[in-house]
Amino acid sequence: MEWKPDALKELEKVPEHVRSMAKMGIETAIEKKGKNIVSIEDVNEAALQFRALMGKEEKEAEAKTTKIAVIRCDIVSETCPGVACFKAFNKRKVHFEQYGKDAEMIGFFTCGGCPGRRIFRLVDSLMKHDVDVIHLSSCMLLEKSYAKCPHIEEIKQMIANKGVKIVEGTHH
Repeated sequence: MEWKPDALKELEKVPEHVRSMAKMGIETAIEKKGKNIVSIEDVNEAALQFRALMGKEEKEAEAKTTKIAVIRCDIVSETCPGVACFKAFNKRKVHFEQYGKDAEMIGFFTCGGCPGRRIFRLVDSLMKHDVDVIHLSSCMLLEKSYAKCPHIEEIKQMIANKGVKIVEGTHH
């Protein structure tokens, strides 16, 4: 395939590590048009198509909904309805500040009692629903209002072993 000098010069602007791939893509597009000479217009057209594609991919990535679950202490759940955790999530406060409006809560459950006997099974279930992050509720971490969870490290390890991101805390 023949390249006009100004087209080759424009191709030089493409980062070196992807230049050969870009060249091959442009040449393929030119062949489909029945041409055998690459012009500057052809390179510019390919660049516009690439930018449009990248913009679409960026928008799709931005639009991805973050799926969140909260694990809380089974014992504390007998006296706490979870209102403060949900308020913090709904207002994107404290440990939920990092999420956009598109984030959604897909799970809110207890550990199942010491030593976190439900965690393994419920995290597996959440993974089927594409959970992105699991918050350990504040009640599991506090040392004043409630007793700190004596199994917190094992619970964190169980979740980490599943490859799910962990955030410590909800509303405190």
